[in-house]
Amino acid sequence: MSPVIETSTPESTPRFIAGFATTPDEIAETQRLRYRIFAGEMGADIDGGAEGLDTDHYDVWCRHLTVRETSSGRLVACTRILTDDKASRAGGFYSAGEFDLKMIDSLPGRVMEVGRTCVDAEYRSGVVIAVLWQALAEFIIKNEFDYLFGCASIGLEDGGANAHAILGQIKQKYMAAPWQRVRPLIQLPIADARPVDKVRLPPLLKAYFSLGAKACGEPYWDREFNCADVFVLLNVSDLHPRYARHFLDRSKIEETTVVAGHA
Repeated sequence: MSPVIETSTPESTPRFIAGFATTPDEIAETQRLRYRIFAGEMGADIDGGAEGLDTDHYDVWCRHLTVRETSSGRLVACTRILTDDKASRAGGFYSAGEFDLKMIDSLPGRVMEVGRTCVDAEYRSGVVIAVLWQALAEFIIKNEFDYLFGCASIGLEDGGANAHAILGQIKQKYMAAPWQRVRPLIQLPIADARPVDKVRLPPLLKAYFSLGAKACGEPYWDREFNCADVFVLLNVSDLHPRYARHFLDRSKIEETTVVAGHA
């Protein structure tokens, strides 16, 4: 049985639970959800094979964090974690294919990468993201990581107008210090048009910034996925107080966790 992290009081049954995929079938389930969202919704050019799976060679080196609906057992969200020790065996971090990561190599302490994050379209609420991020925060603290980083995507379906507007907001409020910048290997082209609708931060980016993460420079133009990838970095010492109060207190972790996974 996968390790389970509950996010409610013992007196109530949580609607969603987080845990780690531990069997080949459970990992394939996360890859199937990824394919359905990335290829089916975003139009990414992915060869999913007969089973419709989004896979790459990093998967075997990653921990696959999941969120399920308690009543049905349905997988509603997932992300994968690539730790520094496993990245060295995998040939590096996934983000190194999009950004120059010299800055990451210079950071003191332990680092981990989060990627391939997705949420089922029927469950894209703040609750599901919160459950996923609380589980991530616990993993970070329990395994004594100093930094978390990863990419959050902004779709380019409108030619990039919305993405550039969002990037403008990010530059005003959420940019990292100059020495914590990374360089994209392919820069995002300038958009000619302006967004038609009101600009909103994508849920994943909003979740990162709510934790206290910062954007580390210009985005990468992912032509395969038709999106702009924003590189974000969280210094665990900058973890937002509302998360830190809960997860840095070891007694609270024990009280709210039934069984927690370990790296």
